[in-house]
Amino acid sequence: MPFPRGRKPTAAAGSKIPKLNATASENQEATQAKRSSSPPRGAPKKRTAFIDITNAHKVQISFPGKKKEPGKKTAKKTSSTSVSVHVTIPKEFDIDSENSEDCYMCPEYAKDIFDYLKNREEKFVLCNYMPTQPSLNSEMRAILIDWLVEVQENFELYHETLYLAVKMTDHYLAKTPVHREMLQLVGSTAMLIASKFEEHSPPCVDDFLYICDDAYKREELISMEASILQTLSFDINIPIPYRFLRRYAKCVSASMDTLTLARYYCEMSLMEMDLVPERGSLVASACLLMALVTKDLGGWSPILQFHSGYQASDLAPVVRKIYSMLSAPPDDKLRAIKNKYSHKVFFEVASLPLVSIDILEKALSS
Repeated sequence: MPFPRGRKPTAAAGSKIPKLNATASENQEATQAKRSSSPPRGAPKKRTAFIDITNAHKVQISFPGKKKEPGKKTAKKTSSTSVSVHVTIPKEFDIDSENSEDCYMCPEYAKDIFDYLKNREEKFVLCNYMPTQPSLNSEMRAILIDWLVEVQENFELYHETLYLAVKMTDHYLAKTPVHREMLQLVGSTAMLIASKFEEHSPPCVDDFLYICDDAYKREELISMEASILQTLSFDINIPIPYRFLRRYAKCVSASMDTLTLARYYCEMSLMEMDLVPERGSLVASACLLMALVTKDLGGWSPILQFHSGYQASDLAPVVRKIYSMLSAPPDDKLRAIKNKYSHKVFFEVASLPLVSIDILEKALSS
């Protein structure tokens, strides 16, 4: 259940980086329950932001004593680098024609949108920033993300919100030294910002203060919000693996259980510091390939190559990193993701055995 506004959530919260008692409570993506975005009863209605926008061009502002001088209209030149050429999609690779009657799916622009996001990844490439953080280490980061997963479940937030929060946390830590006592504040504030960006009805500041066990003051959280946004130059539309994963899964009409298995691998990758420098589209591709091979559904097909831009050989280094992470002995202290995907709602995919590395290598070389 989501936490009601103005009231404290019922889930128990610990102290610093608390362990919340959460179980998987998400239905399949098509039927996921979300909070109502309606205003409180009796509250004044919000002004419609785009009211009469069609007539906005007719509004003229006149200044006393100043007459409008006639002049020639000059068209602004558009930089050729800011406009990408529309790619003609072969019929056998067209996965959006089935949505041609659904304007919300933007079928005529879908390929261009994901090509834009993939090109945009170049701007957000990170390195291993831990050597620049004298007070932190990879284990502390993993503890934070494990906690953020439980926060996402307790608030019933979208998965996009979780991924974006992790991305913003990494980008902030890559540029700003943070003391370990402030790490939870950074993560929870990043989740607050991501909620405002992704959610219809985001949790309020008081909710995040409560789940931090009142370890921070309201002023500290608001100040951290400003610090993160300024450090990231307010550019927080960071491409995340989850969007690419859903897109690529659509290419092969993956079933919900296959997609959920890939989502499990992808969410586990958030914990791994070695995967921070990897592009989201590449991580998503590697996770989907592993899920397809595990389910014996084939390898990296031509349609996946077309839409992702990757060959199977391009995925090899990331696949091996993810496989090594999944085959390592589990940390009993960090079980939020495994517990989540062990639930029947998630097809208990966390209990599936890993496919043989030899079979994976064969798929990568084909």
